[in-house]
Amino acid sequence: MPSIEDVQRILDPTFPGLMGIRLLVLEPERVVAELKVRPDLCTTGGILHGGAYMAFADTLGAVGTFINLSEGKRTTTTDSSTKFIGGARVDTTVTGESVALHRGRTTQVWQTTIRTAEGKLCAVVTQTQLVMD
Repeated sequence: MPSIEDVQRILDPTFPGLMGIRLLVLEPERVVAELKVRPDLCTTGGILHGGAYMAFADTLGAVGTFINLSEGKRTTTTDSSTKFIGGARVDTTVTGESVALHRGRTTQVWQTTIRTAEGKLCAVVTQTQLVMD
């Protein structure tokens, strides 16, 4: 399994790095990261944009699958379902925790919860990752 530093180096020059996603925990069945809610990630009301929640969660599920891949395999998201529960205000930090619901040979299913620093639930995202040659 790659180290958390190695995976963070992969993310940094890509869209997740642009968003500011910072990995905190990297385990075969669990990935945790944080994201600072900046104005450029928000709606006009100063609340984290729904697309930012979705991109944050998609990254965590993809990372979870990536660290479980056999050599020569790759992954892509095939579907994702998001339930928006509450908002996160600008200049706060949210934490995403993604847990494996299924880690199969050809698909993996991950569920991500995103919470404020106070523990308030903001979103729940369930996604399926295809494992390909």
